[in-house]
Amino acid sequence: MKLLLFSDLHVNHRLGQQLVARSAAVDVVVGAGDFASVRQGLAGTIAILKAIKKPVVLVPGNNETLDELVEACRGWSSAHVLHGSGVEILGQQFYGIGGGIPVTPFGAWSYDFTEEQAVALLQDCPPGCVLVSHSPPKGAVDISSSGESLGSQSVHDAIVDKQPKLVVCGHIHASIGQTALIGDTTVINAGPAGMVWELN
Repeated sequence: MKLLLFSDLHVNHRLGQQLVARSAAVDVVVGAGDFASVRQGLAGTIAILKAIKKPVVLVPGNNETLDELVEACRGWSSAHVLHGSGVEILGQQFYGIGGGIPVTPFGAWSYDFTEEQAVALLQDCPPGCVLVSHSPPKGAVDISSSGESLGSQSVHDAIVDKQPKLVVCGHIHASIGQTALIGDTTVINAGPAGMVWELN
């Protein structure tokens, strides 16, 4: 299964159009959150991505809420918006969790969750899935521009416990494009330019 992975578009319509063009050559497109910027511009960004006809898995970032993303995706029949939920596509399970985890310092506009809330949202994550998490796991592709490890301990623990085939994340811009391993699980901070990944 060939996947097109991306995150953190932040209203970049040019890159969105490039993702639409590249989607024709893959089986599933995965977007790991932050389509908007500070809760603005979501509808316009999703309107461009709606041209993708392949199955699409999306989770909200911290720059848009679950409800806002669901509303923006209304009428996009190939899109699956996940948050504490999953879907099976072409025989492969996908599971998603959105938002900033742990709670960010950005204030009331940011769509955030505590580690304890994230544990509950991750409890139904199936073993061997593709886990789509806006926030990276603690200790992997999570180093900020100031050198801090800002990832989520609960996401890390779920990876150790459930051993997903792949984790797609974003959120920490300074680690965009990086990959890491937690056990046998590859973790990718996808970034807005997108990358193609062959899932074995």
